[in-house]
Amino acid sequence: MSRYVIERDLPGAGDLDDRALHDLSARSNEVLAGLDDISWVESYVTDDKLFCVYDAADPALIEEHASRGGFPCDRISEVRSTISPETGR
Repeated sequence: MSRYVIERDLPGAGDLDDRALHDLSARSNEVLAGLDDISWVESYVTDDKLFCVYDAADPALIEEHASRGGFPCDRISEVRSTISPETGR
């Protein structure tokens, strides 16, 4: 499986309360339960976007997840490598 970062345009995302974030997460989990070869790692909430990290066998699975869940899926980028402060030491 490969790792992907998914960009989701969601105006007002940063203003979502805990309940709304819970409901969004629960819906994602429901959809994922019906799909194979895809898993959600974590997501970052900014003012108007979600940046989600997924492991998947194919980016088409990410598009299918978004379609079934009613989630925006504006850009899918495959992670080629990772770096951190440790990389430069």
